[in-house]
This record gives sequence, structure tokens and C-alpha cells, in this order.
Amino acid sequence: MIEYENLKKLNQKFETTLQREFQIFLDSGWYILGQSVRKFEESFANYLESPYCVGVGNGLDAMILAIESLNLPPKSEIIVPSNTYIATILAVLRTGHIPILVEPDIATYNIDPSKIEDKLTDKTHAILVVHLYGKSCNMEPIVKLATERNLHLIEDCAQSHGSRYKGKKTGTFGIGCFSFYPTKNLGALGDGGAIVTNDHNLALKLKTLRNYGSEKKYENLLIGINSRLDEIQAYFLNIKLPFLDEINQHKRNLAAIYFANLSKELIVPVVDSEYYDVYHIFNVRTSHRDKLKDHLAKNDIKTEIHYPIPPHKQVAMKKVLTGEYPISEEIHNTTLSLPISYYHTESDVIEVCNKINQFFR
Repeated sequence: MIEYENLKKLNQKFETTLQREFQIFLDSGWYILGQSVRKFEESFANYLESPYCVGVGNGLDAMILAIESLNLPPKSEIIVPSNTYIATILAVLRTGHIPILVEPDIATYNIDPSKIEDKLTDKTHAILVVHLYGKSCNMEPIVKLATERNLHLIEDCAQSHGSRYKGKKTGTFGIGCFSFYPTKNLGALGDGGAIVTNDHNLALKLKTLRNYGSEKKYENLLIGINSRLDEIQAYFLNIKLPFLDEINQHKRNLAAIYFANLSKELIVPVVDSEYYDVYHIFNVRTSHRDKLKDHLAKNDIKTEIHYPIPPHKQVAMKKVLTGEYPISEEIHNTTLSLPISYYHTESDVIEVCNKINQFFR
């Protein structure tokens, strides 16, 4: 059986250290916003070559707090991609603003910069991009547009830990929002998130907002929430962060095997020298997606679909998102995610390729 993901196997390399650090955490007697969170914030900021990092409860909270920290006018319009996980849109709605969907580039699946300007109005105050599957968005025209139109820029980096565009890491073009959900390239053993910024005052504000709006105990300066990166998760993330580049390279090596061996019948991820992709997800596309998925399952190979239903087709969004988004629908109807975990071996990936090629023959 080649599983799509197995978190036990994924974390086996770190098991002894994780157990040791848990005992240190337990013995410390300090379980909220302690030295481990501070260490991770400093280390992750250094990894991204950014001055400030603020640990929060999860990736959704990271985006919510990032938006709230900007003090946008009520019911501001925020540009978001139509092809994304629902969390991106939930963050906009939870902060009382209006998501304006923009279709993706069919080649990269990320937001198409050439389509953004047509959606701008005098109510637009921010652009929230998503670096999907581990590939950076085409940031140069997006940054240029945001600068020219005086728009805030927020990045959903839940799937792009360590990915780069023209040598610059995602999360450092605007306000970077990260998730450390266990399946991410840098995954905790539970929920966790972070916000990255180069603005000192914004970082201080975010630290206040995440902690009930309080800088000093029992004194509340802002209307905040409780969204603090758990001290124990910070211990685990501190163990795994030094291995992030190794994890990314391993996934890139597996991706290279897919590129070299997969049937030409499949549409595979586009590769460009200006982008350093980290393949949180290795997605392929085919009009025979469902039959191929069944074929692989019968051959003991598990796959996933990221994502089967586009946001504008979700029941929860029925009265919220309007318009037609055919490119997103095309992607959601044809995409299939192949196994590409840190624990997968080259022989696993070759076997997946063989069974896929068998299907097309």
C-alpha cells in the first residue's frame, strides 16, 4: 500500500527528539507563550529573512488577524483567488469584508495578475494571494499593482513554506500568513500558525491582538482574540525547522521522478527557473480523473483531490459568492494529487508512475 500521507511515518525520523522535547516542555512548567514560542518566532523569521514573526493558533487565524490589524474601512473589498481552499475566503468574511474572486492562470493554478485590475474598485483595499500547492504566485506584477494602487498585500503561505519567486521567499512580499497543520512541509503535531511582517509596529499589534488585545496581564488595549501558538507545538516546530530545506529538497527530488516518468497524457505542474517550487502537493490534471483515481486505489495507491468543490460552489457560499468561474471549475473537476510525502521513497513514486502509465496504455 502506498498511502497518500502517513503522519506517523512522516515523524518517525524526529520521534526520539520529539519525545525528549516533550519531557523538557512538561518539566518546564511554562505552557503558554514561553521561550519556545519566542525561539521559533526568531528562527522562522531568520529562515525567511524577515525581521518579525508572530506565532498564532492556526493558519486561518493568521489571515484573520493580518486583515484585522490593517484597520480597513468596513466592508472593504479584498481580492482573492477563485481557486483556493475555503479558509482564504473565510478569513475575509470573518473580518466583515467582501471577497472579490479573481480567476487563476490555468498553467500555474495561482491567481492571474492580468485579471486583477479589472476587479478593482474604489472599495478595494487589499489583495490576498495564495501560493497554492507549493508554487509562488507571479509576484512582480502583483506587487507593482498593489504599490501603484496603494493596496495592502497579504499572502496565504499555508502550502508554500520555503518556496521562492526570483530568489525571494513567499511570505516576505507582503504580510505572510502560515499554517503548520501536520501535513504541511513544516508541520506541527497539531494546529499552529504564524504571521510574518517587516513592520515593527504591526508585529507588536499582532502580538497584542493574538493575546486578548493585551500587552500586560489584565490590561486590554485592543479588542483581540485568543490565538496563541501553543508552547508545545513551538517545541516540535523548533525541532523540524532545521530540516525544512531537506524536506523541500526531498519533495523536489520526488517531483523530478514524476516529471521524468509520467504519461504525457497528464497535465503536470509547470516548471519555471524563476520559481523554486516545494511541492506541498503534486497535482496532475486529466479529464479521466475519477477513473484514474479508482484505478490507483485498486492497485493500493491512495490519492487525494485538492479540491473537489470550488469555493463559489460550496453550500456555505451560496448567497455570498456570485459570478461564474469556469477556469476554477475546470481545475477542480480534473485535478488529482499524487503521493509526495517526506517519507515516500523514489521506488514509491516510480510505482505510482508505472500504475498511472498502465492506466493510459
